[in-house]
Amino acid sequence: MVRKLFTCLLATLLTGICWAAGTQKMVSKTQPKTKAEIIVIESDEHAAGKEDLQLTQAISQFLEVVPSVTHLTAAKAAEDPKLANLDYSFLPLYLIKKTKAIRSKLEKHLQYGYVQENDDFIIMPHQTRQGVYTNKPVQKNVMDLFVMSQCPYGVRAENLIIQAQKDGTFPTDKTVRVRYIVDYNPAQGFNSMHGSGEWEENVRQLLIAKYYPKKFWKYLEIRNKDYRSSRWDKAMEQAGIDVKKIMKKFDTEGLELLKEEAKYTKEYGISGSPSVVWEGRVLMGLDGAAALEGFGFLAPKMPSGAVAAPSGSC
Repeated sequence: MVRKLFTCLLATLLTGICWAAGTQKMVSKTQPKTKAEIIVIESDEHAAGKEDLQLTQAISQFLEVVPSVTHLTAAKAAEDPKLANLDYSFLPLYLIKKTKAIRSKLEKHLQYGYVQENDDFIIMPHQTRQGVYTNKPVQKNVMDLFVMSQCPYGVRAENLIIQAQKDGTFPTDKTVRVRYIVDYNPAQGFNSMHGSGEWEENVRQLLIAKYYPKKFWKYLEIRNKDYRSSRWDKAMEQAGIDVKKIMKKFDTEGLELLKEEAKYTKEYGISGSPSVVWEGRVLMGLDGAAALEGFGFLAPKMPSGAVAAPSGSC
């Protein structure tokens, strides 16, 4: 999977490990840092489309600069001729005023296409952990949960939903759709982080969701107890699903369904499992999703003395 350029920079910030260790000399603490002009073009509708403070700090640390941040709405930015023709399909959009020093530090990233440039700015599209897709149609009360079927964090997110359904706390006026993170290339076929067993499981789950929608979550409840087991057929049988019917469609309709998932995931630029897109427009993690009305169960309160399950993403 292609990872965002600054995912590792955020990890650097949080762990205290220098992402560029061994490739760049450390700047002396006594040496004054230069200022860098950063423009963050934000959504004026959703909080998820605002500046990501951790990302700003990580960029500043990597570039060894002191940031001077200006916030603009897309409408306001469009009034500036230097900003009017940029792609505002995902907000926030980060721009760094281009200097020779800054361009030099990001030269390889420009070559690989991780960031872009014009005459005035280094342009960093879709680098934040959350944001807003401004050109996508609204899908009212629909949550897309993007997972890798053998990612422990994605499985945990599914299990929280299953438990809420069993407890009667899942909002009845809202829908969750499980979507699958996978790459597809006509020449090379499918590629999934946890190997072929993962994308094959994706296919089976897609077919179950289509032909046995009322048994889909029951299957996940059983399957997720040992999601890397090769005995997926036993989980199907226990859920009341006709194994032969599903597998008869695997190499035809099933693969076509997975191709559509790869296309959908690519359109949204999703790479981390789990990721949430709310109503077709707002990208967030589970913590953000837990703040939505009715979805508090995605961040369950732990009893005193209990150890919380590890959170993270694949």
